[in-house]
Parts: sequence; structure tokens; C-alpha cells
Amino acid sequence: MTLLAFSLLIGILCPTARAQEDPITDEWNMLDLFIARPMGVAAGIVGTVLFIASLPFTVPTGSVDKAAKMLISEPFSFSFKREFPDPNVRPDGYGY
Repeated sequence: MTLLAFSLLIGILCPTARAQEDPITDEWNMLDLFIARPMGVAAGIVGTVLFIASLPFTVPTGSVDKAAKMLISEPFSFSFKREFPDPNVRPDGYGY
């Protein structure tokens, strides 16, 4: 019984257990998770197809690395390497 009372008291006093106080940020985080990141994956898949199609043109010019970075690496890193939630982005476009 003492352990139960102690755990309830800690749950109330612990500041990290409280809900976030900015519901707008929560909405933007959900949009990022369910819309922006899947679109990044789709862009990476389409970019991979475009990269393969552009190989006959990029190999002679020596720009295969640039094309791979632009069409494949950047969309997939947008989807998989960014933190969630991204602490550097606010809904109004300014950094924190």
C-alpha cells in the first residue's frame, strides 16, 4: 500500500510526466510523423527511380554523387535521420 501511495505521489510531482502545454506543437508533430515523413520516403523511392533513369546522363558528366545526394540521400535522411520531435522547427517557421 505504501509503494502504491509513493508511486502516485511521484507521478504527480514528476514534471516530465505532465502533458505538454503546447497543443499546437503536438499537432505539428503528428503532421510531421504521419504526412511529412511518409512523403519523404515516397520522394526517396521516386528519386531512386529518377536516379537510375538519369545515370546515362550523369555518368559522362561526373555528377553521379551530386545526383545521388539530391535524389536519394536527402529525402531518406529527411525521413529517417531527423529527431522526432524536431527541436529546431516551430510551426511559425522560426527556430526555438
